[in-house]
Amino acid sequence: MNTHHHGTPRAPRGRRYTAPAAVGTVLALMLTACGGGGGGGGGGEVDAEFNQAETEMVNPSDQTGGTLRYAISSDFDSPDPGNTYYAFSWNFTRYYARTLLTYTEAPGEEGTELQPDLAEEMPEANEDSTEWTVRIKPGLLYEDGTEITAQDIKYAIARSNFGDQALPNGPKYFQQLLADSEDYEGPYATDGDPLEGFDGIETPDDHTLVFHLNESFSEFPYVLIQPQTAPVPPDADRGEQYQSQVVSSGPYKFDGEYRPGVSLNLVRNDQWDAATDPTRRALPDRIEVQLGVDQNEIDQRLVNGELDVDLAGVGVGPAMRGTLITDEARRASVDNPQTNTLRYVNINTVVEPLNDLACREAVMFAADRDALHRAWGGDTGGDIATQIMPSALPGADPSIDLYPSEDDKGDLDMARQKLEECGQPDGFSTSIGARADRPSDVSTAEAVQQALARVGIEVEIKQYPSDTYTNTQAGSPDFVHENDLGLTVYGWAPDWASGYGFMSKILDGDAIQDAGNSNISEFDDDQVNDWFDEVVTIEDPDERASIYTQIDERSMEQAVILPAVFERTVMYRPPNLTNVYYHAGYSMYDYMSLGTTDS
Repeated sequence: MNTHHHGTPRAPRGRRYTAPAAVGTVLALMLTACGGGGGGGGGGEVDAEFNQAETEMVNPSDQTGGTLRYAISSDFDSPDPGNTYYAFSWNFTRYYARTLLTYTEAPGEEGTELQPDLAEEMPEANEDSTEWTVRIKPGLLYEDGTEITAQDIKYAIARSNFGDQALPNGPKYFQQLLADSEDYEGPYATDGDPLEGFDGIETPDDHTLVFHLNESFSEFPYVLIQPQTAPVPPDADRGEQYQSQVVSSGPYKFDGEYRPGVSLNLVRNDQWDAATDPTRRALPDRIEVQLGVDQNEIDQRLVNGELDVDLAGVGVGPAMRGTLITDEARRASVDNPQTNTLRYVNINTVVEPLNDLACREAVMFAADRDALHRAWGGDTGGDIATQIMPSALPGADPSIDLYPSEDDKGDLDMARQKLEECGQPDGFSTSIGARADRPSDVSTAEAVQQALARVGIEVEIKQYPSDTYTNTQAGSPDFVHENDLGLTVYGWAPDWASGYGFMSKILDGDAIQDAGNSNISEFDDDQVNDWFDEVVTIEDPDERASIYTQIDERSMEQAVILPAVFERTVMYRPPNLTNVYYHAGYSMYDYMSLGTTDS
């Protein structure tokens, strides 16, 4: 996922599904703190230690009440569950949007196991995994008291996946996987029945969905955790404007309208039935989100006890990171978990002269991995990456290192040799895109600029806002070409915990799209595309893993991604925050478990 994104599923009912949610491309930061007079000090009120939330729940409590206060330096791509791809948003929208399946509430690998949410039980697959049947719990209600139906879930999937007017921001797994739907133009293309011609999902009754796939897809249950499966009443839908007042199926509902760039507030939804919901504690009475707050201010307010959580979920900024790691008094309130997020630079295969493999290899050899590591905060910011897949995923091979250099400073002789090969012996010029409101993104761009200048490659840094970056700038091939964005700083987490869940959206040629594109390199390699097609028809997880290794290695050979680090975040949990733990599925704290001791 974009760090906001995600990754792969395993098996039908009866087996354990595990996968992290890289939900979406990379986003801002997340921390959790509830308000009040606490000085945010050294965890005096809480018996906790450094990095404890990576492996266990800190400050467990069932205390209800109070206001949970979030802030973020940018904005949602959209708070509409059908139109979002940021991991923090997939995590947060669960307050008001229930999905067919969800992750379990648990630290560590257990958190990537799947369980029913709207569904009564896990999906049942036919013999070759081309048909999946899901039954939803009867009697579930929207905030207005009307019943949630299977048709509403089918409609929600239609609006986010099909037709020219489909919502742009989320992944399009359903469009790619569902059979008998090629000619369906989406719910907005007709004044008649919005679902006419959408035969990939059958709804034999109000509580049953049957998904017909065009091929075996052994990891399909992981697709059913996506917020696109949250029900939408067709009468309430207003396309992209639905985001201003999403109709709740969860424990909270909008308090007034979402105000882009300003705020989103939630209050309790009295139609939600806790007995039907295994994963949402719904402890606070109210949830407030402030948007567009400067990162340094967010960090300061977290530590001062004036804020509970950084919504972005990617940790404090560089200035606060150094302070917290060395402050013995506050260290017990700090976590430094290893994430499944790769921070990297896309090398575009269409923008000249990077359409020449040797020119891309020159970039790889000239890069200074040590400087990239430092741009992410050194050892507390992450571990140097030489391959694409995070080591926790099956098939990851840390021995892949095709562009080695002494002290990780770059091999300038090899870089110059590659520049000769691609007909640019004196170097060339290109631009690098980065998110302006993410200091580490900008530091990464600067590290690339300085390293490549050593071999005559001139790089201009161009900065864009996070909330549009993944859709209309880096995520738009036309924009990339017009603005000479040969390089773009990015981050990715698995849509679920497999090589497919991690790599398909960033490396499969079939994933390239006109807007909201995550294959920003525009890598379209026949061999890699064939492997992606083949791998999900295979039942044996070990055999799948070996293909994921091959995809990783070939993509590195083609020099389309310059890996920087497998990220570690530095996260601060205020002492008033309860039930805090790092969730491997979302690569951040689990927002649904949080409460506050501040009334």
